Amino acid sequence: MLTVDFDRLGLRPGDRVLDLGCGAGRHAFEMYRRGADVIAFDQDPDELAAVGELFAAMRAAGEVPEGAEADTKEGDALALPFADGEFDRVVAAEILEHVPADIQALEELVRVVRPGGTVALTVPRWLPEVICWRLSADYHNEPGGHIRIYTDAELIAKAENAGLVLDGRGYAHGLHSPYWWLKCAVGVKNDDHPLVKGYHRLLVWDIMRKPRTTRFAERVLDPVIGKSLVLYLHKPA
Repeated sequence: MLTVDFDRLGLRPGDRVLDLGCGAGRHAFEMYRRGADVIAFDQDPDELAAVGELFAAMRAAGEVPEGAEADTKEGDALALPFADGEFDRVVAAEILEHVPADIQALEELVRVVRPGGTVALTVPRWLPEVICWRLSADYHNEPGGHIRIYTDAELIAKAENAGLVLDGRGYAHGLHSPYWWLKCAVGVKNDDHPLVKGYHRLLVWDIMRKPRTTRFAERVLDPVIGKSLVLYLHKPA
């Protein structure tokens, strides 16, 4: 389930790209499949170990183009262990809402992207997130959980103040917002609730099968209740 549109990001084979806060690696895997030189960066060694294993499995299965490279790197988003201007593209998907010093993280991100390079920032969208917070304190009070809710204007202003230029924005995962509202209503850890289980099966079916009906429904819902806000930006040359 991808949040970033890599065509809008301008990703090309051979680009050196950073997946900042890669988590389970969903964006890193797709960029690797597209022929990029990928660094999956996170502070969780267990997540990174699993990502590294899947990188190796993809190579062994011949799922990546000749010349594509991928590696993992553990570290702190506030002090990235990379040179200035090292990356052509940077993806920071659903990470800034977890970081107390988000401005510092943005400044580090901007430092490591080359002049003329592009960036995709994604965060939970304001309206769906506000509803989740109001339905359940447990949703955002978990250790390492969400500590802020961004408006579009706030995230754009912080990104521009850090030195980026906005190229466009989008919204994603309109079908997922009701799922999270439902989980917050019945208990965020109550995965055995029949409504939650039923909706989860629907989402899995949608991700695996990509039927036209749900693809159309998501295109309609994304601008209204899309779970994620996505900004596409570039660093001035």
